[in-house]
Amino acid sequence: MALRAPLEASHIAVLSGELENERNRDHFIELCRRFGATPPAPQANYHVADLGQIRVRWERHTEFTTYTFYREGPFAEPFREPAIGHVPLDWLHQLPGQLLVAVHLALEPASAAERDAASLAALCGSDRYVGSLMTGGKAVAWTDFRLNADGFVRILVRDRGLNHRQAGRLVQRLLEVETYRTAALLAFPLALKTRPQLRALELELTELTRRIAEVKELQAEQALLKALTRLDAETARLASQTSYRFGAAKAYYNLVRRRIAELREERIEGLQTWCEFMDRRLAPAMETCESVNARLERLAVRVSHAGNTLRTVVDVALQAQNRDLLRSMNRRVQLQIRLQQTVEGLSVVAISYYVLGLVGYALKGLGALSLGIDVEVLQAVSLLLVVPLVWAGVRRLRHLAVPESKAPPADPQ
Repeated sequence: MALRAPLEASHIAVLSGELENERNRDHFIELCRRFGATPPAPQANYHVADLGQIRVRWERHTEFTTYTFYREGPFAEPFREPAIGHVPLDWLHQLPGQLLVAVHLALEPASAAERDAASLAALCGSDRYVGSLMTGGKAVAWTDFRLNADGFVRILVRDRGLNHRQAGRLVQRLLEVETYRTAALLAFPLALKTRPQLRALELELTELTRRIAEVKELQAEQALLKALTRLDAETARLASQTSYRFGAAKAYYNLVRRRIAELREERIEGLQTWCEFMDRRLAPAMETCESVNARLERLAVRVSHAGNTLRTVVDVALQAQNRDLLRSMNRRVQLQIRLQQTVEGLSVVAISYYVLGLVGYALKGLGALSLGIDVEVLQAVSLLLVVPLVWAGVRRLRHLAVPESKAPPADPQ
């Protein structure tokens, strides 16, 4: 937007999530209708409306909505009569969502009286303000990033030769710096809350990993695997609760650094620059969030590795048990074969005994006919014939009952 000094702006950002697009649009349309202004087009995420004494810039982001109210014209003192004072209070109180950012910005012309440190401290709200030259020295901006009694952060800007477009870009960037800074810090309380839970999971994983090397019984291995599975599920739950917020914080922090780089700051002797303030206050919080996120990712990898290790140990133990079982089965089969061979030999002897008994009765009958047959010689000869025949018959019956496996054909290669 093209802006000119003197100007006062009030900027608010409302955290409303991704599912509140229609409610925020309808609420903004209601404001436009009250003042007879043109409402935004359907599906629009950006709109500027003229409300008479003020203009409003509405913009819908992924998880928050911003309203910036501009009032151009001279003012006796910055922040005494902010632009948002011309917005109906009932409409403000019914804003859908949770207030995230509230900023008053005053852009005073170069003709305004120079301000000393005491005047700047009174306007900003404290003497811990930062300030720097911006846009190649064509503007100066001061703020202390603190909430004042009215719940708004104050930013004072002095025009030193900005054209209308430069003034619009500078005001928008300063407001975006505060908006994205606050949005990035939404992840910091979550990181502080996650750290103790993460530490507890890390200690539990260390203990479970130590037990992997000591466990020997299958029951204990299964219990350990169950504990690792539960730990993996807990890690995944924690990651799903934090991944979106940490990812959003990283994106917002990158936007803050980009907007500050676009300000083209120059140092004012004795004052901290906006960039230095962010490096000292915002950067450590973002590093904490990144550290927690990195620890969470490493924990997930370690849990997966420990689970794979334990599964390998269990598989090796099962293979050893299967090997021992096969060896036991092999010994039993060998014993059965030996027993079968013993029984087979006894069967040959028993069958031969009964057959020889029958043959003996037959030979004795023939001897009683006085045919000149030597019964004892024939019995001895029958012994030599019966035993081999019985043995051959038993072997044949065994082969018919349990056929021998044929060897596979040789590989032609």
